[in-house]
Amino acid sequence: MQKELAGVATKKKIQILGVNGIGLESGNSIITAGRTLPWLQDTLAEDVWNDWAVTYRDVVVLDAENKPIAVYNLTTNDLGQAANFAQLKSILVGAANAD
Repeated sequence: MQKELAGVATKKKIQILGVNGIGLESGNSIITAGRTLPWLQDTLAEDVWNDWAVTYRDVVVLDAENKPIAVYNLTTNDLGQAANFAQLKSILVGAANAD
């Protein structure tokens, strides 16, 4: 989706990245193998998952100040379905065009 979004004109750049939850570090090498998506590891000092009340496989959409404005769960909304892919893309583009 990042490649597709790169071709969409928006007011702000859309950057997708992953944040792995505390205690799930053992899977980092598997999830990042052969991929270019930036991948961050949450820590006790930051505790982003807790601060944002993340559920596993949530896409948290942030505003220009890095505050959550939308959440889209990939377990309940499989991106293999065209309608779900389009809906998430629309959410991201809308956020990038918001004032």
